[in-house]
Amino acid sequence: MDAEVYGQREVRRARYAVGTVFAVHGAVTGSFATRVPWIQDHAGVSPGQLGLALAFPALGASVAMPLAGRISHRFGARTALRGLIALWTLALVLPSVAPNLLTLCLVLFVYGATAGMSDVAMNALGVEVENRLDRSIMSGLHGMWSVGALIGSAAGTLAAHLGTDARLHHTLAAGVLTVVGVAAAGHVLDLRSAVDEEPPPRFALPPRSALLIGAIGFCAVFAEGASLDWSAVYLRDRLDASAGLAAACTTGFTLTMAVARIAGDRVVDRYGAVRTVRASGVVAVGGGLLIVLAQHPAAAMAGFALTGLGIAVVVPLCFAAAGRSGSNPSLAIAGVATITYTSGLIAPSAIGLLAQATSLMVSFVLVTVLSCGLAGFAGVLRGGDRVKTTRPDAAVPGPRT
Repeated sequence: MDAEVYGQREVRRARYAVGTVFAVHGAVTGSFATRVPWIQDHAGVSPGQLGLALAFPALGASVAMPLAGRISHRFGARTALRGLIALWTLALVLPSVAPNLLTLCLVLFVYGATAGMSDVAMNALGVEVENRLDRSIMSGLHGMWSVGALIGSAAGTLAAHLGTDARLHHTLAAGVLTVVGVAAAGHVLDLRSAVDEEPPPRFALPPRSALLIGAIGFCAVFAEGASLDWSAVYLRDRLDASAGLAAACTTGFTLTMAVARIAGDRVVDRYGAVRTVRASGVVAVGGGLLIVLAQHPAAAMAGFALTGLGIAVVVPLCFAAAGRSGSNPSLAIAGVATITYTSGLIAPSAIGLLAQATSLMVSFVLVTVLSCGLAGFAGVLRGGDRVKTTRPDAAVPGPRT
């Protein structure tokens, strides 16, 4: 009994540790995003060249994500996460020191690669903790990522307002986040593969299960990327909103997603992944229709808030389902992550191109149509529902220590 109580304490401690790592990961993203204008000026690149450079993080992530499982196999999950989260936080410094377009593209490739590998590692550990606790926590973990992103962006906004050199800002931020991230990663579950277990391949196509689950994530992340990057423009250009009100719309969307993710685990535990995503899809479609039909900024802001509410828990549930599908959870999680990263990459440009050819309203008709996919295809998450079990090895193959 004492061993069982100790084991539960260790799992609960691991939950808070993984949650902290998620917040650190988000804080790096928020810190970088707020200083992109400074980085653009420092590197001397045009808007078009900046758009090209900003494609490289997703490219780096897509190439490197499958390596996360192999690194965890060799060094153990705890050591792997400590190393990968340190690489990610330290990579924050690289974009601000890039002097030209070529260097910026190269460092953003590295930046994305470290982001992707640490993303896969922390999600795999999150799924394992969720299985051992036998209740949903993935939505809350992604909510912690959103909280971290908000904190990072707030600090970045203050640094930009004060005119702080981004090299100094990012060096200080990287130092603090590295210390916090490595310390937190030292308390996650120390999962290790069996001695005779075959290591995951360095590169492999995502399994079929990941493709189906990733399709749901693609729809959600497309709506997220479109809303984050275009909500303020939509209010300003289509509804003549002030700059302050337009910016508030984007902030409101982000806050809605963060709050919904933190509160989402209770809903998932009560209704299950499939019903939750179906209902989420209906809410997201309602939000999209409200955006498209809005004649006043307040109505559009309500629509974006509903969209954020509708898509908030979808990606966490996709990662959870991937971690419980097939014989190689790390590969499945990497596959889903690659698909969602790709969606986040193409969404802003796709919305812009369609808006240029037609109108912003038509662009968000596309977002609304894709949101229908959440409700229509939620059934693919059924295989990833948690099964009541006392086995400690439900998510990641190999013996546990």
